[in-house]
Amino acid sequence: MVPPPVALVCAAGIGLSLGLLGGGGSVLTVPVLVYIVGYDPKVAVTVSLGVVGAASITAAVAHWRAGRVDLRTAIPFGGVTMAGSYVGARIGVYIPGTIQLIALAVVMLAAALVMLRPQRVERATHPGDTHLVRALRLAPVGAGVGLLTGIVGVGGGFLIVPALVIWGGVAMTAAIGTSLLVIALNCATGLAGYAGRIAVPWGDAGAFIAVAVVFALVGTVLAGRVPAARLRRGFAIFLLAIGAFVLYRNRVALLPSSAVVHVPR
Repeated sequence: MVPPPVALVCAAGIGLSLGLLGGGGSVLTVPVLVYIVGYDPKVAVTVSLGVVGAASITAAVAHWRAGRVDLRTAIPFGGVTMAGSYVGARIGVYIPGTIQLIALAVVMLAAALVMLRPQRVERATHPGDTHLVRALRLAPVGAGVGLLTGIVGVGGGFLIVPALVIWGGVAMTAAIGTSLLVIALNCATGLAGYAGRIAVPWGDAGAFIAVAVVFALVGTVLAGRVPAARLRRGFAIFLLAIGAFVLYRNRVALLPSSAVVHVPR
């Protein structure tokens, strides 16, 4: 099923958001693949990992060349998230697709609220903290983000970026690039967890992935040149609307069985 033009426009927005903000756009990938392209939820989650992973690693390399990736933090933090992502993917295979969409909608609403908050963050680290101490502070966040990645196909950058700044002691300028590297590692491991269990039309999804990758690179070029705060707020409002839409479309699954009325034919 070849993605329609409107889906490719959405892919451009997803890639641009990843390159500019280090996250946020990935939570849109599954709804676009389900409601615009027409994929089954489980297929959409798996394809999302490929889309977000490819766009993230491409943007991460560009940020790394610009000196905006903290490898000493990314490697241990990424190791924890990768373990969580693999476990999440193995769990996700057995979760009904509707439940995955509902969980994704909740994640989208949470991401929107995080993005709407002022970005004044105070580091919980101290100059004397070792990388081991910072890695231990980041471990719970990494495990949680990894599980989310594997179960619902999101990168989790909206949580990773502030966590890197607050508990990892990473400068905001480097947190975006570092986040992208961690997201790419998460997605690769999540794909490994789904491998052989979900049939994925990678050939049809190729155009979607290519557009996301190209615009992720555009985002890295624009990073620091556009008002990121205004972009975050606008994107957060959009996420609130899409999250509410996904919950509405899956509202029947939220109702107790006694509340579902079956009309005889």
